[in-house]
Parts: sequence; structure tokens; C-alpha cells
Amino acid sequence: MRLLFAVKRGWYRLRYRRLTLGRDVEIRGRIRLRRGVRVTIGDRTRLNKLVRFAGPGEVRVGADCLLNATWIGTWTSVTVGDRCLLSDCELLDNDFHNLPPAQRHAPPGPATRAPIVLEDNVWVGAHALVMKGVRIGRDSVVGAATVVRTDVAPGVVVVGNPQQTVKKFHD
Repeated sequence: MRLLFAVKRGWYRLRYRRLTLGRDVEIRGRIRLRRGVRVTIGDRTRLNKLVRFAGPGEVRVGADCLLNATWIGTWTSVTVGDRCLLSDCELLDNDFHNLPPAQRHAPPGPATRAPIVLEDNVWVGAHALVMKGVRIGRDSVVGAATVVRTDVAPGVVVVGNPQQTVKKFHD
């Protein structure tokens, strides 16, 4: 298996010049980069199924993470800390369109985007949506199908739409 992963890493490095892969990254599925996105993936991270990255921004994924059918759209930056688990979820640091009716068909402006940060050991459940400008604190869990619109404190579980804190690990 190690040889297979080494061959896949080599192939993806040749295919995507803006992709940097750390040591012993395991690509168990496929990776797709679009629109000039720059992606750095840390050591020993595993990517399952189809993991997609899009936009003109930058994505940094830490070491020892698992990305499973994840979609990351970035115009600024998305940072994922070490030991994070990202299920079949979406991280979008932009709105893609302006909100005011008169500007909706104009190119997106600076107000439509803000960086996303997931600190170390964050778990984002399946079908969750993490929106622009959000910071998710260390050791937190985002439940399945949760829409994260505001910052999440460290060491908590959030669920729902809008998100609600339902558990604290450190109390």
C-alpha cells in the first residue's frame, strides 16, 4: 500500500503544481483543484473519496487529519489544524455573490469573504456547512447538518441551524 500511496502522491504533484503534499499523505480517493487554489496538506493526512478545493485562495491542512468527501471553497484562506476530522462537509469562506439587490450580478466584493480557521482536533460532521469568517475552537465538534455562522468556543459540541451549543467537554 505504501508504494501505491507514493505513486498517487507523485501523480498529483505533477498534475497540480499548486498542491503541496506532506510526508506519508494517503490519497485513498481522488483530489480535485479548481480556479488556481493553492493547497498544502500536512504529514500523514488521509483523503478519502473525492476531496475538492476551489477558488483563488489558499488552503492549509495540518498533520494527521482525515478529509472524507470534503469540499472547500476559498477566496481568502481556510486553515485546518492538526488531527482534524472533516466528514462529507463544506467549508466556504465566501458568499459567491453580493447581497444587495443592485449588486448581485456584479463581481463579489471584499465584504463577501472572510477567512475560516479550524483549530486542532476539530471534528466536522457530515453535511455540515462552515461559513465565512468562522473560527472553530480546539477540540470542538460540529454535528451533522449543522450550519456554522459564528465562532465556536473550544471544547464544545454544536448542532443545528442556527448552531447551538449542546455540550461542553471541560465542565
